[in-house]
Amino acid sequence: MDTPALCAHALGYRFAGPPPRQALDNISLSLPRGGLTALVGPDGAGKTTFLRLVAGLLQVQTGQLEVLGLDVARQPQAIQDKISYMPQRFGLYEDLSVQENLDLYADLHGIPAGQRQERFAHLLEMTDLGRFTHRPAGKLSGGMKQKLGLACTLVRSPELLLLDEPTVGVDPLSRRELWQIVDQLVARQQLTVLVSTAYMDEAEHCDQVFVLHEGQVLAAGSPASIARHAEGRCHVATPPAGIPARQLQAHLLDQSGRVVDALPQGGEVRYITQAQPQPNTPPDLGPGLASRPVPARLEDGFMVLLRARHPARPTPAPHPEEAPAPGAAPDAGPAIQVKDLVRRFGDFVAVDRTSFEVARGEIFGLLGPNGAGKTTTFRMLCGLLPASSGLARVAGMDLRRARAQTRERIGYVAQKFSLYANQSARENLEFFGGAYGLRGARLQARIAALGAQLDLDSFMDGPAGTLPGGVKQRLAMAAGLLHSPEILFLDEPTSGADPLARREFWRRITALAAAGTTIIITTHFMEEAEYCDRIVIQDAGRLLALGTPAQVRAQAGETPARRLSMEEAFIGIVEQGRGQKQESRP
Repeated sequence: MDTPALCAHALGYRFAGPPPRQALDNISLSLPRGGLTALVGPDGAGKTTFLRLVAGLLQVQTGQLEVLGLDVARQPQAIQDKISYMPQRFGLYEDLSVQENLDLYADLHGIPAGQRQERFAHLLEMTDLGRFTHRPAGKLSGGMKQKLGLACTLVRSPELLLLDEPTVGVDPLSRRELWQIVDQLVARQQLTVLVSTAYMDEAEHCDQVFVLHEGQVLAAGSPASIARHAEGRCHVATPPAGIPARQLQAHLLDQSGRVVDALPQGGEVRYITQAQPQPNTPPDLGPGLASRPVPARLEDGFMVLLRARHPARPTPAPHPEEAPAPGAAPDAGPAIQVKDLVRRFGDFVAVDRTSFEVARGEIFGLLGPNGAGKTTTFRMLCGLLPASSGLARVAGMDLRRARAQTRERIGYVAQKFSLYANQSARENLEFFGGAYGLRGARLQARIAALGAQLDLDSFMDGPAGTLPGGVKQRLAMAAGLLHSPEILFLDEPTSGADPLARREFWRRITALAAAGTTIIITTHFMEEAEYCDRIVIQDAGRLLALGTPAQVRAQAGETPARRLSMEEAFIGIVEQGRGQKQESRP
């Protein structure tokens, strides 16, 4: 038990391609037993490759890797008998019930019948799935599916648990519940857990953190030690009245050489300066702008490390082609008008009398827990799903009468990558451009412009299915923007993206909005709601809140003396809504 849970020395792994890619490059690290360790880093940093090597799913090419005192190269099966691995897309059988999935994984792992009843009872209590044992897995919400996946992973008692971004696509309430389960496992069973995550607040409560970048360990240590890279350089600025936080963020990032990173936060902007001779001394931001120093956190240190290699770029100027297409000039009405919108699936009401309007050029956020009806609302507004009742007008047209014409004036980026994996990025763009009626020189000009704007030029000729997650997201966005839509629908576009990728994404979105494009977005990253002009919070198909981020935080109980993050406001409003619904039941 004195040996480390995991020890890697000069570990390397290279994918043959095309093009060939060095996923891990001379990595050395060690994990003690009985703790919680996080792997963080940008897309393509090597996190998933490392976990798959530890799990014995890839063969070690160079270097050495020992897991639980065993050599992975020589004893892969012995290691797999002692560990459990939950990949990003866990293999639940959606036609089987919760109980049947547990039974299946118990069979696969050879769990004796005499041990199952007690083991299952513990897992169902821990995950709060005991009420749903007969429900098909495909009918569970996203958060419940993740909890079932974790339960199936734990049907045997492992010595090491590997979790590859277990909270991707999971709402804040379900994310909190999932981490309570993991914390319980570590505290009560002294389980060793290695988790990769895109959420810095998740990594912040781990015992140690490894920051990976381009296949190498960029930094390692406790969250506090990573945060020290930004010590004395973190500040919060309050925008003047009437100025959106995202506009102040762009202003700060355009302070060439002075500001390393900036992020909207609770109606203000948190930013990091370049290293200064006098710590905690904010720079002069100009007339009417004051700021105060704040302690550094893990995400600040993470961004300092990455910005040293990927400096923030100035706000991109709106491209002339990004303006709404000729012939689709804005009229005096709203971009979207929804009144008493209802969608039923049999007896199930997915969207229940929702009403809101979206102004032209607005960034509008649609938030809610898994199963709240967000994607259903999206699909109705995109003309992909008919409403059961109610009014939906998009780009000035009634979707009941002109769904095909409406789709010509909107762009849609789906929650899951939905382009052609075997075709190259360029071939995908040419296909979708042709579907929108673009041909010849104009199509090639749009592909060239979007390739440059979204940093896709070096990925144009490889199969789309082999691209890193962040590049896939940018390619899907390019496909949705080819025809210069008036309205762009983005369904959880940053799911699984690291903080660096999310910042770059929002720089592009704010530039599109500045050029006149209306943006409708769903997200589970509550910090991203701060980029929106207004947001809606839904739960179980019902509208719980509607207003600016400041108005929603006020509805959740924010006061000048008690500032709330958007995640705190979201959880408070949803829990309050569920409490009121429970009280109203006979």
